[in-house]
Amino acid sequence: MHTRFRSDYRRIGLAAALMFALSPSLAQERAPNRSGKLLLTGGVSQLEGSGGGGLTPWALIGGYGTRDQIGANAYYTRVDVSDYSLDSYGALVGFYDRVELSISRQEFDTQAVGAALGVGRGFSFNQDTVGLKIKLFGDAVYEQDSWLPQVSFGAQHKRNDQPDVLAFVGADRHDDIDFYLSATKLYLGSSLLVNGNLRYTRANQFGILGFGGDQRSSRSLQFEGSIASLLSRNLALGAEFRSKPDNLGIADEDAAWDVFLAWAPSKHASLTLAYVDLGNIVIADDQRGWYASLQFGF
Repeated sequence: MHTRFRSDYRRIGLAAALMFALSPSLAQERAPNRSGKLLLTGGVSQLEGSGGGGLTPWALIGGYGTRDQIGANAYYTRVDVSDYSLDSYGALVGFYDRVELSISRQEFDTQAVGAALGVGRGFSFNQDTVGLKIKLFGDAVYEQDSWLPQVSFGAQHKRNDQPDVLAFVGADRHDDIDFYLSATKLYLGSSLLVNGNLRYTRANQFGILGFGGDQRSSRSLQFEGSIASLLSRNLALGAEFRSKPDNLGIADEDAAWDVFLAWAPSKHASLTLAYVDLGNIVIADDQRGWYASLQFGF
C-alpha cells in the first residue's frame, strides 16, 4: 500500500516539475511578457507550499503571472525551534492569476525528543501536501477603489508517512484535507497588506502529528491572520497568527505566530527571515526559534 502511495506522489512530483519547467514556454505563447505583477504581491511560499506568508496562505495567486500569464515558484524553508527542526520544500504554478497548484514536502525531525518518546533520537515524520487555490472574486491589486478584498478558496491534501506512530499518540488518521477561505486586502497608498483565513481542519501540528485525535475527531474552524507593511520597494515587515485545533490528549496544542522580514531583490528571488513561536509540541513547551525561506520563480 505504501509503495503505491509513494509511486503516486512520485508521479505528482514529476507532473509538478514538468509544469514548472514548461510554464515559461506556455506563458510565452499566451503573452510575450511574464512576471507582470508588482514586486512582492506574489507573496512567498508558506510551510505547506501555497502562496502567501510563511505560516498562512493569502488569497493572492502565487507567482508573478497576471491574468494573461503563468507564474511559478520553487522554495526551500528551514525552521529551527528549541527541540525540533522542520524542512519544507516544493513548488507552485499560478495560472492566469486565477488558479494555483502546489506540491510540497515537510520533514519534521524530533531530535532528542524522539528518544524521550521511545521512537529514537532524530526520528522524522514526513508529510506530502498537494494544494489547490482558486480565486473567487475581487482583485487585491487593481481594485483599489473597492472595499471588497480578493477572496480565494483553497484545499490542501496532506499525507503523513508514519501511520503506526500517529495511531500510538492518539491520532485518528494519517491523511486528510484542509479547506480554507482566504481574504486579502492590499492598500497600495499605505503600502499595507491585510489577510485573514478561515481554515476547516483537524490537523495536529499542521498534519505533522496526523489528523483528529482522542479528544476530538471532527474538523473545526480555525482563524489565521497576517499583516505586512512595505518598508521599501523590495522589503516587507510583517506578522502572522495561526490558531490550531487541540485534538490530542497527549499534549495541549497552542497557536503559532511569527514576525518576519521578506526581501526580494528581484521578482526571481526572495529571502524571508522570521522569529517563530509554535507553542507546545507534544512533551516540549515553548518551541520558539528561527525561520528562513529562500524562493525562486517568476
